[in-house]
Parts: sequence; C-alpha cells; structure tokens
Amino acid sequence: MDTAACFRAAIEAHDLDALEDLFTEDIRFYSPVKFTPFEGRHMMLGLLKVLLRTFEDFRYVGHFTGTAETGTDGDEAPSAVLPFRAAVHGKQVHGIDLLQFDEAGRVKEFTVMVRPLSATHALSEAVFAGLVADGLVPQPADG
Repeated sequence: MDTAACFRAAIEAHDLDALEDLFTEDIRFYSPVKFTPFEGRHMMLGLLKVLLRTFEDFRYVGHFTGTAETGTDGDEAPSAVLPFRAAVHGKQVHGIDLLQFDEAGRVKEFTVMVRPLSATHALSEAVFAGLVADGLVPQPADG
C-alpha cells in the first residue's frame, strides 16, 4: 500500500499511531486559515488529533496522484490529492488534502483547502479552540 493509501486508511480509522511514520520529522502543514505553515511531526500529529475530534462524518471521496511544486523548495514532488466531505458544527465542508512526498515516500508537505467560507470560519474557530485546549498553541491574551 502506498503512503497516500496508508494515510487515508489511518485517518478513516482515527489511528494516529499509524500516521507517525508516514511523516518526515520536519513536515510542513499549510492550513486554509493560517498564512505560515505549522511545522514538525509533533505539531502535525497534535493538529490531526484536533481535526479528527472536530470533523463530523468525515469521509474521503476520491484519490488522485501526480506531481506538484512544493512550497518549501519549489521542486516538483510526487503528490496525492484526497478530496473529502465532512461537517463542522452542522456546516457542510468540501475539501482536499494535498500530500507531497519526499524521496523515501514520506509526507513532507500537507496542504488542506476547504470551502465554503462559512465552513472555513467554523473549522478555524473549532480547531483553534482544540489547539489551545490541547496546549499546542497559547491561549490568546484578553483585550
């Protein structure tokens, strides 16, 4: 089974342990709501834990492979696109996971794109609250 198929199976099974070896140590995660990427395997696994709690009825609905330019070095890398459907607080989400692989086949970049804007806002708020609750990002200072 290739990395994208292993990734998909682990996400669908909510098996975070199976994901760890699929990522490079310095993986970069490009969020639909944050300009700078999240970096590192620890942060990636923590973020996925929050996402798996946040999404309702998450399911992949396709799988495409090819190559795409990476954000890190601008080189083309083997890539997979996994379209998905889910809900967040009752709002329907359509999205894609773009996985880009290193020469060993591990995920070195992971980009998520979602629509519509109302669902993106709901997702952003829910994920941020989960990241704060799990201690992955600091609680914002009041006023």
